[in-house]
Amino acid sequence: MTSPRIAPDSPGAVLQLIRAGAVSSRAKLAKLLGVSASTAGLRVQSLIDHGYVQELDDGLPQGGRRPRRIMLRPDYGEVIAVDLGSHHAAMGQYDMNFRLIEEHENTPVRIEEGPDAVLRWVTEMVENQVIEPKRLRGITIGVPGQVDARTGRVVSPSRMPGWHGVNVRVQMFGRGSRVPVLVDNDANLAALGEHAVAPVEHMVYLKAGTGIGCGVIASGRLHRGSVGAAGDISHLPVPGREDVPCSCGRSGCLDAVASGAALVRDLLTVGATVSSPSDVVALAADADPMATRMLRNAGRATGELLATVVNFFNPDALVIGGQLSRAEPFVASVRAAVFERSLPMATENLQVRASRAGHRAGIRGGARLMVEHLLDPQRVNETIENS
Repeated sequence: MTSPRIAPDSPGAVLQLIRAGAVSSRAKLAKLLGVSASTAGLRVQSLIDHGYVQELDDGLPQGGRRPRRIMLRPDYGEVIAVDLGSHHAAMGQYDMNFRLIEEHENTPVRIEEGPDAVLRWVTEMVENQVIEPKRLRGITIGVPGQVDARTGRVVSPSRMPGWHGVNVRVQMFGRGSRVPVLVDNDANLAALGEHAVAPVEHMVYLKAGTGIGCGVIASGRLHRGSVGAAGDISHLPVPGREDVPCSCGRSGCLDAVASGAALVRDLLTVGATVSSPSDVVALAADADPMATRMLRNAGRATGELLATVVNFFNPDALVIGGQLSRAEPFVASVRAAVFERSLPMATENLQVRASRAGHRAGIRGGARLMVEHLLDPQRVNETIENS
């Protein structure tokens, strides 16, 4: 199904031009669109009347009166982004210009406790955020499992017992949520967050934490694929590791061999004292030979599979995020394997690096997803037409 055509001089399209910095005054808008000053003024005024933009008397003088500068109203509203991990969660409150207002980081949450307990916690956190209810415009929630892009339901998540088929929005708010609630895979949101900090045309974002996942940016936009499964490399088979059972029911999957949870499992079998991927990273930073060797092996296995992705997709950047991105042995091994196994042309301009968005990648990406949803030109036009 194709999207309806948006008139270039409609309020929603004009708002996109303002947000992109393409126009900053009514006169520049009229010139860019080739419309009369009165038509441009009507479009801007409708956006002002509905609270989307404001005009400030601080434009650069151009030989006459100082022009009025048009900009998005940062106080139009605020959004909340929640990034659920296997054992921890983060929550961020952002304004419409992506300014972080408040953050809750590394809050202990166990996804295995099931949707009732975890989403009750999320609801309470949202309600306790320092935010005027009338200013809350939307909530985005990232989960460490596949999400059907058509329905918003969690689908067969290997590390989320009890979550299969759960519609997170309905579970939290029933059918009557007063604001939009978007749900997506955590690696997808992290890819969006990374792209906001370090934009490139084509990017693969590897989230390597307790589990392993990928988000894909294609032509500057998040690519979900047909139903939302794009980028899921966690259950690709690792050659020679068919003896390792995976929670999905198969054996030798990348998640079962090279994820943070797999490293914790393997280190426990040799008597190490670890309980999380962060403990594994800390051991390697302290020059523990076993942890370092296991991280290198995990990075190698991950990089060899990613080389196929690089050859097929030819991204500008392969970005490594998640807790394992703080382990240089893991990152270096991923990089080495990718360059060894990929075709020279596919890696000619390839960056392989750790995330620049860091631990905020997921919540920043969640905020971006919601703001783009709220300010989508068609949605803006419908809001103004129906008011």
